[in-house]
Amino acid sequence: MDFEKYFVIILMDKAGWHISRGLELPENIRIIHQPAHSPELNPVEHIWDDIREKYFVNRIFNSLDAVEDALCEGINSLANHPQYLKSLTYFPYLHVTL
Repeated sequence: MDFEKYFVIILMDKAGWHISRGLELPENIRIIHQPAHSPELNPVEHIWDDIREKYFVNRIFNSLDAVEDALCEGINSLANHPQYLKSLTYFPYLHVTL
């Protein structure tokens, strides 16, 4: 895939493993850091919350494969319901018009 033709915005929290003083970004990539202690602003946190609440609450798994199966079931369910996924992850500040 030719990534140079895309403009990429990466939304990250300020966790220590997301910060590097020596990182050099290509011209087509921008990083937007969220305010500290604000997981509610990170769309992926809402996805993990939804999957955890629907597929992992009060369950005991017999194997790692069973855990992976539950995770895949949750991800596939979200993929099959794009409007619901949008309701979890759409934030007005993410709206970009090209």
